[in-house]
Amino acid sequence: MTDGARPGWTPPLGTNQRIRNRAIWAVAFFAASVVPAIVGIGMIDVQGEAGAIAMPIAFALWAIGALFALFTALTTLRYWEGLPTQTRLLGALPLLTVSLFLTAALIAALIV
Repeated sequence: MTDGARPGWTPPLGTNQRIRNRAIWAVAFFAASVVPAIVGIGMIDVQGEAGAIAMPIAFALWAIGALFALFTALTTLRYWEGLPTQTRLLGALPLLTVSLFLTAALIAALIV
């Protein structure tokens, strides 16, 4: 298995579709957590308890997205050699994006 050659086996039937579905759901949950996070942080002036309710909702949506991203990455890594390049990238992208943003947030918190 040198020079990027394909292995002599293929992933189980439906693996590509499963990876795509999980990656799409991960991105959807991450995107859905943005508006409650903005409301919870207070960037949008909301009267009442909306800010106190919004942050747990944002965190829950983000956590569900992170679980989908983790399952997607694990499945992608398990069958990495047998997957097409597009599926490899799609499977790794949600978790890589989350880890990039978390790293940037930690660096920003340490600098400021």
